[in-house]
Amino acid sequence: MSEEVKQEVPVEVEAEAKPKAEMLLPKGDELVLSSSPHIHADEDVQKIMVKVIIALMPAVFAGMLLFGNAAIMVILYCIAFSVAAEIIWCKIAGKPIDTVKDLSAVLTGLLLAMNLSAGVPWWLCLIGAFLAIWLGKQVFGGLGHNPFNPALVARVALLIALPKYMTSWIPTKFMNGEISSYAQRFFTPEAWGSVLNEQLDGITCATPLGVVSTTEKVLQNAQGVFANVANPEAYQQYFLGNMGGCLGETSALALLLGGIILILFKLIKWQVPVFYIATVAIFTAIINYFLPGVTPPALFHILTGGLLLGAIFMATDMVTSPMTKKGAVIFGTGCGVITCVIRIWGNYPEGVSFAILFMNSLVPLIDRFASKKPFGYNIRDDKEGAKA
Repeated sequence: MSEEVKQEVPVEVEAEAKPKAEMLLPKGDELVLSSSPHIHADEDVQKIMVKVIIALMPAVFAGMLLFGNAAIMVILYCIAFSVAAEIIWCKIAGKPIDTVKDLSAVLTGLLLAMNLSAGVPWWLCLIGAFLAIWLGKQVFGGLGHNPFNPALVARVALLIALPKYMTSWIPTKFMNGEISSYAQRFFTPEAWGSVLNEQLDGITCATPLGVVSTTEKVLQNAQGVFANVANPEAYQQYFLGNMGGCLGETSALALLLGGIILILFKLIKWQVPVFYIATVAIFTAIINYFLPGVTPPALFHILTGGLLLGAIFMATDMVTSPMTKKGAVIFGTGCGVITCVIRIWGNYPEGVSFAILFMNSLVPLIDRFASKKPFGYNIRDDKEGAKA
């Protein structure tokens, strides 16, 4: 009996010494019920758009410097018509026109201008602006719901519907007699005579990619087939932007500066432009190594056309690009492969716009494939599921 007491007493004493702690619950007014997302960024849409516009400024100023007043007018037309298209849609749809204040329409108009030649008429800017805002953006529900880049939707639509205007390029202000050994490669003999005589009204020139697309491809004794447009002197001019093309496709230097600004602002995933450009470089380098008469070297493809503009500013669109880093790698690589296939074997000398739009359509599948597993997620074994 005494042993039982000795065993029970310490338990009772211990229980009295350490009473059970009460569960403390928060007060009712301290509970906040809200829907996801629970983490919000400090920046709003307007601030993001302003930063992207700032990053575009080097390319904008380069286009103005290279093409003069013609470039300024195209930029003003595209921005004004894009804002007008946004307001008109909001009026028709019964939406508040305050969405214009987020500057998304301004950025769309600016990107559209960067995808046009300085020689396009004003009415083409009008059509392009309405295609970009209405067909590329608002018809899907507005900003944040569009699956395709609006500016590229307008460019491709205009290219298919009005190829004459979309493939006519005016020479830069610096393509004159002082650098005739380089510049005359992009003009017919008659046009070059007018250039030297300063008779520039209506004069157009070819782009480097246009020259390559019209050059007959050879499989044997192919060394030097593209030497006319793929040489150190030409590369220097391409890097500075002294060539025919869209306003935003000319100066590689300006576009690279804009890309650095975007990365510093943390507005883009660097994987998209890096893997896009790297894929084009590797793909074209391999083809050029084995078939030098089919396509120029990799550096030519990087510095010409819309590759840098597309890789840095178009493919990195937050809405139309993948959400994960793995998805960004897949997206950029796919854009690069399609661009090369169209450039080398397609009917169009340029394939950037088509490549980005095609990969935009695959973004939902890429996001599903590259999505991260939720914390604590385990795949249930089929046998255990069957037993349950």
